[in-house]
Amino acid sequence: MSITESIPYIQIVLSVLLIGGILLQQSEAGLGGAFGGGDGFSSGHHTKRGAERTIFIATIVVAILFVATSFSLLLL
Repeated sequence: MSITESIPYIQIVLSVLLIGGILLQQSEAGLGGAFGGGDGFSSGHHTKRGAERTIFIATIVVAILFVATSFSLLLL
C-alpha cells in the first residue's frame, strides 16, 4: 500500500480525532450568550489550565496535521 492510498484512511482517523477534540472543549458561552443574554460571569477572562489546555493544543495539532495531509494529497 503506497502513501497516496493510505492518506484517505489517515484523514478519516484525523477527522474523528478532530471532532472529538472539538466536542470535548469547554463552551465559552451557553445558549443564552449566543443570543445576547447570559450571566455576568461569562464576560471575564478565562485561562486554560491542565487537561483543558492539553485538549486545546492537541486539537490544534490534529487540525494542522489534517490540513497538511490534505495539501500533500493535492501535491502527490
